[in-house]
Amino acid sequence: MRVKKHTFFIVVIVIAALAYVAAFGLEFSLGKNDFKIQGANEMRYGIDIRGGIEAIYEPSDPSIKPTEEQLEAARAVIETRLDLNNITDRDVTVDVNNAMIIVRFPWASTEVDFDPQKAIAEIGETAMLTFRDPDGNVLLQGDRVVKSAAEYDPNTKSYYISLEFDEEGAKQFEEATSMLVGKQMAIYMDETAISAPNVREAISGGKASITGNFTVEEATKLANQISSGALPFSLKSENNSAISPTMGKSALDVMMKAGIIAFLLVCLFMLFYYRLPGFVAVFALSLQVIGQLLALSWPQFTLTLPGIAAVILSIGMGVDANIISSERIKEEIREGKSVGAAIEAGFHKAFSSVFDGNITVAIVAIILWRYGSGTMISFGYSLLTGVLLNFLAGVTASRLMIRSLSQFDSLKKPWLYGARRVKND
Repeated sequence: MRVKKHTFFIVVIVIAALAYVAAFGLEFSLGKNDFKIQGANEMRYGIDIRGGIEAIYEPSDPSIKPTEEQLEAARAVIETRLDLNNITDRDVTVDVNNAMIIVRFPWASTEVDFDPQKAIAEIGETAMLTFRDPDGNVLLQGDRVVKSAAEYDPNTKSYYISLEFDEEGAKQFEEATSMLVGKQMAIYMDETAISAPNVREAISGGKASITGNFTVEEATKLANQISSGALPFSLKSENNSAISPTMGKSALDVMMKAGIIAFLLVCLFMLFYYRLPGFVAVFALSLQVIGQLLALSWPQFTLTLPGIAAVILSIGMGVDANIISSERIKEEIREGKSVGAAIEAGFHKAFSSVFDGNITVAIVAIILWRYGSGTMISFGYSLLTGVLLNFLAGVTASRLMIRSLSQFDSLKKPWLYGARRVKND
């Protein structure tokens, strides 16, 4: 594909637009749905930076004495809720002797009153989910639900909720739907009905779907309610308190200053040593940093100090990708190739080294994100997004920009690429 001269300026404009969104956020509407992209000033920071809440959950009915297995199931449900809100910096522990679950998680980015009770509402109700017939009789309990998710049907162009039950739940659900064909099966959260779909036919196999004129927000909300209500008993939280930051905002300020100084020094080195490729690398690195800010602020993924360290580490990997490409271009020019041919060959030869280095780090990041907990998840997510953006910025964007600039006659001089052709005797 031929790259035109103005491609560089288009990429720069895109980077500038993304920088604005990353800094100040963006609100827009698409059809009936409103969307908001939070900027860096609305980033959600971890307990280590901004503090958070400690909440103690207990069975709503004092007469209930939950078993260790039931408390572990409740802990898993609470952790799922936190995951759905991208709250990765959390600590959920079970006190079997006192039949309670202790939850610690950071403040929301929009929290200004620092009211623990208000913050706990973000996790949602911890009520017992039941499936009932029109007379209110319980047919199936929510702890039989293995999975609930919002899905999109391209045929009807609408969203629906998919349900999956365990083996015993599948049998109970089949019996219930067989009795209620043509009738409604209501889904209750404690004594509040959250949905009442019509049963069209008996459903076997342990999988079902709830269809309707759902928006993506409505489908996601109902799916999350069903998933988070899969408890054999309801919970309440009356004891809660605020937690002070473990390291404080000063630690964030120090790390941010260190990151900015390091970034500027790296940019200066790239400019003076690699010249035009270094100039392009500055924009590529800026795109990578901006992309990581958006990847953290938009989904409100909790950013901890280890997460910031991962961002800085991924920037270093981005520098490495640009250095490898620049060195390969210099080598090709020294061998006598034209600037255009040297750029093509240089990026082609550099790709395998960049790919190998990034893919191994990506594997580690995925493992940390998938199987880690607390700040390990923040580190893994930040590192993984950095690796992916390194491919986009350090390889694709850099290649487009430098190919675009190399088409200007004044920018075809070998010395601009840090090299001189070797003269053959």
